[in-house]
Amino acid sequence: MIESRRNAILVLCCLAQFVGLLDIAIVNVALPSIRAELGFSIAGLQWVVNAYTLALAGFLLLGGRAADLIGRREVFAGGLALFGLASLAGGLAQDDVALVAARAGQGLGGAVVAPTGLSILATTFAEGAERNRALGWWGTLGGLGGATGALVGGLLTETLSWRWVLLVNAPVCLGAALAALRVVPALGRSPGRARSFDLAGALSVTAGLALLTFGIAGSERHGLTAPATLAPIAAGAALLGLFVAIEGRLAAAPLVPPAILRSRVLAGANVVVLCLGAVTFSMWFLVTLYLQQVLGLSALQAGLAFVPISLTIVASTRLGSRLSTRVGPGRVVAAGMAALAAGMLAFARIDAESSWASDLLVPSLLCAAGIGCSFVPATIAATAGVAGKDTGLASGLLNTSYQVGSSLGLALLATLAAGHAEAGAPDAEGFQRAFLAGGCLAVAGSAVAVALLAAGPSVVRSRSIFRPPSKPRRAWRHLGLRAPPHSERTRT
Repeated sequence: MIESRRNAILVLCCLAQFVGLLDIAIVNVALPSIRAELGFSIAGLQWVVNAYTLALAGFLLLGGRAADLIGRREVFAGGLALFGLASLAGGLAQDDVALVAARAGQGLGGAVVAPTGLSILATTFAEGAERNRALGWWGTLGGLGGATGALVGGLLTETLSWRWVLLVNAPVCLGAALAALRVVPALGRSPGRARSFDLAGALSVTAGLALLTFGIAGSERHGLTAPATLAPIAAGAALLGLFVAIEGRLAAAPLVPPAILRSRVLAGANVVVLCLGAVTFSMWFLVTLYLQQVLGLSALQAGLAFVPISLTIVASTRLGSRLSTRVGPGRVVAAGMAALAAGMLAFARIDAESSWASDLLVPSLLCAAGIGCSFVPATIAATAGVAGKDTGLASGLLNTSYQVGSSLGLALLATLAAGHAEAGAPDAEGFQRAFLAGGCLAVAGSAVAVALLAAGPSVVRSRSIFRPPSKPRRAWRHLGLRAPPHSERTRT
């Protein structure tokens, strides 16, 4: 594959990752304007956010598997087109029901695009330094999208309208879909491979994750012990148990083959990413809320306060991908999660008299450095050693862990923050408790990385980077032949 085409594929995948993570946070600062124009109730307004995250978390596994079975190019382009059309529908929505439905459509498109883009990168770039660099750019743009969501949303809402928060996606995603059909080669289809979607498994895991995320998202409003919270969580857990039974005993072509879950590195990477998602999204949410409700900043001022975080994420993501090649991704993940823990624990010292420059800037930069040094190395670890035919599945598992962790962590930490409230708004003591809990989650993620990922960095290194093979051996390999022993080549 020529270098220009590979670069174009990298740009498309990075763009898709940026837009997908941007749209999780971009609508937050626009919610008051949306409520005023479309007449949402306070309780109903949460579904502008939750409809997206529910669809995204629920369909990630199915999206990743569809890419493996149907073809990554077709699924990737279709997901981008769906995301763009749903964004257009949301920007033109005239009532609350239409907007919530459009946000769910965005989530479904994101659930297809995220794992498919990652699997395209994993099969386009060779394992080792080449793939690490590509994943470094992919993670950089994704982290930048998540970190700048508040800033971009604030700028668009104040200068144009809340509708442009959604409308701006439409031409970008539809253009990217057309480009993908021309640039991305046909990957992932195997004529001799069964194309069964394991419908029972897909329905059970999708419904289970959706119900679980629904219960978790509602815990902030109803409380963790309320029947409205526990009932969907219990139903979701039961459906996930049914999914495990289907995959292990009943499905002829399982959506998640049990053998892939026996990978120690893949399992460890998913646990780490679960903790990372829980802490990262909670940090963004809590800091934004603290800046506006405790320090009294405007939405745009709060968005501008995230600029140093965005820049640090970009720099640390590039550094993390390079260090993964040198020392192994497991060690980089462990260090990154430790830095994230240090930042969250430092945040736990803030109070009502704190200021951004003196009390929040250093902890936010620690958290940003930890995020940048964790996500891409964990992705490198998760995709290394996975068969090409299963990279979409591994990508879907990783993205699912991140999204479920985000929903779970945000619900738990937001509930802790609201545990001490004055006039319906969390006070400094509530934020301290939430940041402390987030620090403990990050410590747990670092410990898992040390135990399961840091022990064997050679698993994901490319041997050609450290000990380049001799030219004769490369020549034999290019001819499709097995190289003879060294002594025999010397005699000839």
